[in-house]
Amino acid sequence: MAVKKTKLNFIKKSNDNNESTIVIFQKNVAESFDETAVAWTVIKNPKQLINYSFLYPAHFKVQASDPDGNPTSAMTACEGQSFEMATDKSENILKLSSTPSISKKGVEIKNSLEAGAINGYALRDEKVLAAKNGIAPGQKAVFQFPPTIWVGAVSQVEEGDVMKSAVIQTINKELPLENLSSADIVMTGGGPGATSTPVTFNLENQKK
Repeated sequence: MAVKKTKLNFIKKSNDNNESTIVIFQKNVAESFDETAVAWTVIKNPKQLINYSFLYPAHFKVQASDPDGNPTSAMTACEGQSFEMATDKSENILKLSSTPSISKKGVEIKNSLEAGAINGYALRDEKVLAAKNGIAPGQKAVFQFPPTIWVGAVSQVEEGDVMKSAVIQTINKELPLENLSSADIVMTGGGPGATSTPVTFNLENQKK
């Protein structure tokens, strides 16, 4: 049976006493993800040996906002599906398209309105995972996420913020979650003095 969601616990076992902010995000491999990414989950100034729990659902949802900024309902998306913003009885709605996504592993949001740009979003656990703004009529956003997360210690990042390439490039720890029902994300290293080691993140207590 496929895992529907992964329960994750973040635990700080680091000697780093700085008031660090832990950011967790995914990279949309269907786009130029080195340029921007959204801070999906943020843990501010974590305390030593305290569990910070959150869920990683296997499926993400899609949502859009119309040219006036009105958000649609979020819809669960599966690989290869395509959604479109269209007008139905004078109302702009997001609906499943009869035409599948060009990418078998990607999910598309197409702007099928006659006029006006829309914004497209991918959400996981009801939080924004990725976004594409200013999708013109006839254009589309494509979302595709491998079952991995990226974790790093940064500063001054809020949940939902769009992070620039300079921040993303400092985060190089990728953790695979495929087929895991639960795991601990453990932060180690850091601390003062010449003997200190770099801060790092690893998965422990992995359960299928």
